[in-house]
Amino acid sequence: SMVFSVYLTRKTQEAPRPARTVAVADLSKQLSEQIERVFDQHNKFNPQRQIVLKQVVADESTTDSQTQEARAQVQDGSLDAYLLVAKDAVEGQGKSYYYAKARNIGDFDMFSTVQRLLNDAVVAERFRRHNLPAQLIAELRRWVAVEQVDVGAKVQKKVAMEARMMAPFFFLFLMFMGIFSMGSQILSSVIEEKGTRVIEVLLASLNPIELMAGKILGLAAAGLVVVAVWGSAAYGTITYRGMTDVVSIAALSYFLPYFVLGFLLTTAVFAAIGSACNTIKESQSMMFPVTLVFIIPMLSWFFIAQHPESPVSVILSFIPPFTPMIMVLRIAAYPEIPLIQIVASLVILAASVPAIMWAAGKIFRTGVLMYGKPPSPRELWRWLRCP
Repeated sequence: SMVFSVYLTRKTQEAPRPARTVAVADLSKQLSEQIERVFDQHNKFNPQRQIVLKQVVADESTTDSQTQEARAQVQDGSLDAYLLVAKDAVEGQGKSYYYAKARNIGDFDMFSTVQRLLNDAVVAERFRRHNLPAQLIAELRRWVAVEQVDVGAKVQKKVAMEARMMAPFFFLFLMFMGIFSMGSQILSSVIEEKGTRVIEVLLASLNPIELMAGKILGLAAAGLVVVAVWGSAAYGTITYRGMTDVVSIAALSYFLPYFVLGFLLTTAVFAAIGSACNTIKESQSMMFPVTLVFIIPMLSWFFIAQHPESPVSVILSFIPPFTPMIMVLRIAAYPEIPLIQIVASLVILAASVPAIMWAAGKIFRTGVLMYGKPPSPRELWRWLRCP
């Protein structure tokens, strides 16, 4: 699904769509010929994204009534958009208005296209006023092709900017799905076994700490398999499309330790929450802080990917709950992160895992056989202090 999302993002601008009808009222009375020309040119080079132009005779005395009628047509769907061109548009004065009914993201793209075409028409009219031939105008406005080359790569090649931008998010998303989606299963599993009293049968054969450790290790193995399948499929797709340069070896090699440590830390917390609750509904209030830990990196991924060396990014890297997701995001975005930061974050994360698992084990040991009202924070603290 992640590979499809990246592909869809890249191809959005190229996707075919039904022809759109745009009515244009030119109050300047100078642009009708140029507007028709630029729209025809657009349709010629974009056969799958046609814009049907409907020029309307504009009159300042009837502008309000015309606009109201056009807005009604946009509302009922007989028009996709209505463009009212300012009287002094060629002189760069006044403001033109674009009326449309925004139904989806494609409609915002439509606005950008119409705005660009109007500006092209205005510029062409300004050139015409200076008696510049159409052929000369085309030569003066000829596009300059610029190809970006990654000089850091062993083999210099064109940079796939969309893929390069999405690579950090891919690693973040893979970490999120692997840890949160797979790890949260232990919470529902413990609550279900506790509710059906199956857990009492299991505890007749082993102690609570062994039970919790077995659940965590089993889910960790399953999570690794799922992440390996997703990662392999994504990397195979990237290799097939010849974009292996956008995925750094550092990001691939560091993903495993961050995933394993992050998974152990998070699932221990999930197990503790599950043992303290009797139903999924009861666990929701306790899950909010844990969910927030995952939401913050997802919301801030674009900033961190653009500024991997900023103080905020560095500080978040050394806060254990955030460390796995933030660090894989930073490494994927900027493979030249100082090695000392990577080592320090791994050491802090590795040291925090036993501490969190010890605390989770104490809560699990006490809460797994307790029923009734869920414990308060003060009661959880008392469980932690019990020898």
